Amino acid sequence: MDFERPGQAGKTDQPAKIDEFERELRQAMERRPAPPSLKRRIMQKRTVLRTERVQSHTMWWQRLAASVLLVGVIAGGYSWRQAEDRRKGEEAKQQVLTALRITNRALNDMNRRLAERNREEK
Repeated sequence: MDFERPGQAGKTDQPAKIDEFERELRQAMERRPAPPSLKRRIMQKRTVLRTERVQSHTMWWQRLAASVLLVGVIAGGYSWRQAEDRRKGEEAKQQVLTALRITNRALNDMNRRLAERNREEK
């Protein structure tokens, strides 16, 4: 490395480097007209991004709606199944009660006949 102190012989070319840097900086910062197609490309890109965003939001809402609908159908089917089972249970209960009433009447009739027969035999 070449470290030189101020006042030493063998001065560096610092001013030339600074001048070159300033020239490059001015050149980089120089105002240039935009390419003619720049606005069209920017607007197309904006339109594409907006369309993708809208489609993404739409897809998200469609998926959410489909999920809610699916949950509703499953819950409705489950409720319908429970109501159907309850209805069948009530129907079976009524049949059992009817069978018990018929059996009770038959037993009462049989007990009455036996009681009459027992009275006749005595």
